[in-house]
Amino acid sequence: MKTITVELGARTYPIHIEAGILGRASEFVAPLAKGRRVAIVTDANLATHQATLQASLAAAGLGSEAIVLAPGEGSKSWATLEMLCDRLLELGIERGDHVVALGGGVIGDLVGFACAILKRGCQFVQIPTSLLAQVDSSVGGKTAINTRAGKNLIGAFHQPAMVLIDPKVLETLPIRELRAGYAEVVKYGLIDDLAFFEWCEANGAALLAGDLGLREYAIAHSVSAKAQIVAADEHETNGTRALLNLGHTFGHALEAETGFSQALIHGEGVAAGCSLAFGFSAAQGLCSEADAQRVAAHWRDAGLPDGLAAAGVGASGARLVDHMRHDKKMAAGTLPFLLARGIGGTYLDKTVDLTDVAAFLDAQAR
Repeated sequence: MKTITVELGARTYPIHIEAGILGRASEFVAPLAKGRRVAIVTDANLATHQATLQASLAAAGLGSEAIVLAPGEGSKSWATLEMLCDRLLELGIERGDHVVALGGGVIGDLVGFACAILKRGCQFVQIPTSLLAQVDSSVGGKTAINTRAGKNLIGAFHQPAMVLIDPKVLETLPIRELRAGYAEVVKYGLIDDLAFFEWCEANGAALLAGDLGLREYAIAHSVSAKAQIVAADEHETNGTRALLNLGHTFGHALEAETGFSQALIHGEGVAAGCSLAFGFSAAQGLCSEADAQRVAAHWRDAGLPDGLAAAGVGASGARLVDHMRHDKKMAAGTLPFLLARGIGGTYLDKTVDLTDVAAFLDAQAR
């Protein structure tokens, strides 16, 4: 078992990574539950994993209650948040209790936010079941729901007490979701680790094809990278954690244009967004066109969109920039962008003119 620690003083917590850990989750959850009934929040696509978790808890003498939600981004809503909080209160959740979030990024974000506000803060454990959640959203304490104005605009920083990552659960993950999660893996190489990007170029196909050892390595490497960034900048105040948003400003605009729907899921938006960030960087003379093309080629090799056309987006640059104006990172009318001086050379630029971005996007659409 690989254990990575997120160092946050009194809120420090472990991330345990091991194939098969879901089947013995009670070893980790029981000390936190202290004999009380465990509330599990999951979605309707995860019945098999839910049964495995509940069987493990039962074998340890722990009762559990599962709250099963509809899968998909639609559950990250005010209505579902209200329903979930009411249900947790009906179950008698106390501030010292630990709710278990069993699912992908939607479940983790929603449950984390519910726990952040329930009785002014109760505890939760993340058991992520998608690659995207395992390498990104389950770590770091960002929780949120979506609104009509945009994605993740209502939320809170609320760290989990523990994260349990089982790479074997990815065997039941649809290939599209697996590829979407892989985009977040590659992102860590693009940010500041050229050697890891090269590892992805060499091993990505086998990872996606099912190699468990490669998946474990990629997860552990990604989680370790994120844990260090979160420890250095938990609340995204000094610019370090902002690096994790590479591809997201462009990507969220694409997701908004497609209605945050199955037409373009989050990891696909990140892949296309990273291509656009590198393309814009090349257009601004910050990195070479060869680097931008190399990034795009890797997305194509992985079966991911490498830009506007592949993402199925034909909107004007002005329209996409208008989506960006709703980004939660806007400050004093300025939107910071993650740009690149090369692969592994990402930096935060607060001087980007949105008119230039719109012109670039219009050029990409032609």
